Amino acid sequence: MNNKYKLKEEEKKIEDELDNYKPVTGKKRERIEKIIANAKKNKAISLRMTNFDLEKIKEKAEEEGIPYQTLITNILHKYITNQLFDKEEMLKSIRLLKEERAI
Repeated sequence: MNNKYKLKEEEKKIEDELDNYKPVTGKKRERIEKIIANAKKNKAISLRMTNFDLEKIKEKAEEEGIPYQTLITNILHKYITNQLFDKEEMLKSIRLLKEERAI
């Protein structure tokens, strides 16, 4: 294996179990390919929010150097994939862990 990339735990597990996987054919393969194809498609939606929230999102997007629609999409994606964390809560947790280690 090439150590150029650091694998996540899930990726390591897949690599370790690679020999156990069996090829998928027929209708099951078609279904999987359809799911993958649909996952890559974007869908336009309409969304209502307060002017205040929209202006704040636009400010944040400008700070990040990305369009505000992209920022909204990124936030939603991180939320539904459990990757969105509150910065202050994370810092509080880190402080508490440090305090516990000091005891």
